[in-house]
Amino acid sequence: MEKKIGAYLCKGCGIGEALDFKALEGVVTKEFKKPVKSHECLCGEAGLAVIKADMEAGEVTLPVIGACSPRVMTDRFMFPGMTPIRANLREQVIWSHPAGDEDTQMLGEDVLRMFMTQATKVNSPVPYTEGEFSTTILVVGGGFAGLTAAREAVKAGHDVLLVEKKATLGGHAASWSAIVPSKPPYHDPETNPLPKLIEEVKASSAIRLVTGATVTKTSGMPGKFQVELSDGSSHTVGAIVLATGFRPYDATKLSHLGYGASPDVVTNVEMEAKLSAGKVHTHAGAAPKSVAFIQCAGSRDPNHLPYCSSVCCSVSLKQAIQLTKADPDVMVYVIYEEMRTPGVTEEFYRAAQEAGVIFMKGKASKVEGRHGITVTVADELLQQDVPLGPLDMVVLATGMVPNSTDPDAPAQEYGAELLNADINPYPTEGDYKPAASAPPGGSLLNLQYRQGPHLPMLADGFSDSHYICFPYETRRTGIYACGPVRRPMDMGEAHEDAMGAVLKAIQVIRNAAEGMAVHPRAGDLSYPKINLNACTKCRRCTVECPFGAIDEDEKDYPVVNPTRCRRCGTCMGACPVRTISFDNYTVEMLSSMVKAVNIPDEFDEKPRILIIACENDAYPALDMAGIAGHQYSSFVRILPVRCLGSMSALLISDALSVGYDGVVLMGCKPGDDYQCHFVKGSAMAKERLSKISDTLKSMQLEVERVTMVDASIADSARLPKVIDELVAKIDAVGPNPFKGF
Repeated sequence: MEKKIGAYLCKGCGIGEALDFKALEGVVTKEFKKPVKSHECLCGEAGLAVIKADMEAGEVTLPVIGACSPRVMTDRFMFPGMTPIRANLREQVIWSHPAGDEDTQMLGEDVLRMFMTQATKVNSPVPYTEGEFSTTILVVGGGFAGLTAAREAVKAGHDVLLVEKKATLGGHAASWSAIVPSKPPYHDPETNPLPKLIEEVKASSAIRLVTGATVTKTSGMPGKFQVELSDGSSHTVGAIVLATGFRPYDATKLSHLGYGASPDVVTNVEMEAKLSAGKVHTHAGAAPKSVAFIQCAGSRDPNHLPYCSSVCCSVSLKQAIQLTKADPDVMVYVIYEEMRTPGVTEEFYRAAQEAGVIFMKGKASKVEGRHGITVTVADELLQQDVPLGPLDMVVLATGMVPNSTDPDAPAQEYGAELLNADINPYPTEGDYKPAASAPPGGSLLNLQYRQGPHLPMLADGFSDSHYICFPYETRRTGIYACGPVRRPMDMGEAHEDAMGAVLKAIQVIRNAAEGMAVHPRAGDLSYPKINLNACTKCRRCTVECPFGAIDEDEKDYPVVNPTRCRRCGTCMGACPVRTISFDNYTVEMLSSMVKAVNIPDEFDEKPRILIIACENDAYPALDMAGIAGHQYSSFVRILPVRCLGSMSALLISDALSVGYDGVVLMGCKPGDDYQCHFVKGSAMAKERLSKISDTLKSMQLEVERVTMVDASIADSARLPKVIDELVAKIDAVGPNPFKGF
């Protein structure tokens, strides 16, 4: 179908009073030779009717809407089968610059030029929908989280392949006497729900259960994963839920807390086994009359587990209550640094207090004795060491270690050349210590990805994700971790976590079948297309893709797995020969939008600064600056990009060669709590920027003309000041000598 572009300009929200609309309409009709219509309120029913009438008549197939930000009114400006081009005349023009001002008018006209140009350079995406797509969900792990995931997937109408390494189901939870309460009044330990859950799973005809097996190979992509098992069978599945659980921290490393020196110093897992057996007794066979629980045993300790497992406190409370109920005369002490019982668990904490449990705030510094054990507590309230004893038993609350690898299989190294960048995009900043390699053991899924067989993980073994916005996601599209392999959690939390992972699995299955991306560009139908005739086989696209969406064939050419792709465009930015593009997003499109701006000559003393802004954090922060009424220089022109990782370094030289006085990259902040929605786009842009100095020198331009600014979505008040300072700094360098050429 022929592309027919038409522009529609809104006068509402003050736009009509702040800008000269005859001049704006002239940009469309005279410069682009396209039809244009203005309306008092384009998002109202009458305004929308104007656009719909033109589209139904076949006069316009791609509307360019000059109005509010593309981040708002998306439901109003969504038309069947297409997404309009949105030119932001409200938040980033008239709400952030003086009304009626000459420079504001020039800014509005340039914004319209940029997005009219975008319309001429994009095509309607053709989605990838080739072949059959499986709706079966593979669940790896037959513990509580995995069993819950399998049951909930069946309830939602999906078949399940459940693979468990051991011969029996249940994992650690199978031997638990009771669980931390997850229902009101949150006062007493609850009956273990696992036996009933196992019965439900075994009885379901929609669940194919494979025990005593592991995954030996995983290839393909969402909707078309090819999975091979150690029993020799192979399967096609649509999505994967990883629920391999946890193992307790190795207590043999806690000899300073008496483990190994006395048989009556046990871990919380060993105490649970005693409670499950129905009778707790010491090594001598007698019921204990005094028991001390030592919290954070090997946790929150840089020499052991640096993190808090969060559930240890609740488990100790449960076991303490069970001991007091079995024998009201028993003395139970809990030695804690901080009791972490958030939310409704606080009621459980009160129940333990009511049961007579004695809480001591401090740190256990020494555990001595084989029988009649003495624990020395550095009591924080008394500010002195307090000997506690003699005790019949000591329970060490050891933390959770994620089963992110198979400890019984040979270790497998990551295959990525950029190892640290793949594990953690900012390995040198802050106190965070990235993993140098995967934890010991073999891969759980044996992924056939360019980046290696493991799921990307943080230093402590937990799967890496954008935990602020997309906590269930891993960096392998269509594969979702849940339960303690994702983060430490109790059974109540694991139940909800499993349901969340299943919902994400269902989402990716349905999106894949329709050729749509999942987060953060949900619904995007485009995917990267590579002109292999121009490809130099440099491998940058395969290595730098944050999500492992691109493999290599036997001739070292890149092979795109479309449903793995999250449409960030990192591969496009990485390609040195510009041979990677999307139907609706290309290097040529971005370059043409940059060049569409009118650049005044040096005598006008109106510099032009290009801001290349990430659409996930920086762009909305600039929108919110306008909403709040913060003003900044009218000399900047903002180019939104999917991610700074999609920005080719050649775009900077293009901008400078047409006369921009400076270029500012505005991307996500680095650090342990990184916000980059595409994991490491800003980090890669910073890396590319570090190499731009040679280009600037070859153009005989100052390096100060190009800089990068970190921005979070909460920086709406800060960024206008930063912009004004940068404009002043670049203006002081002087006009770009390329102006006018």
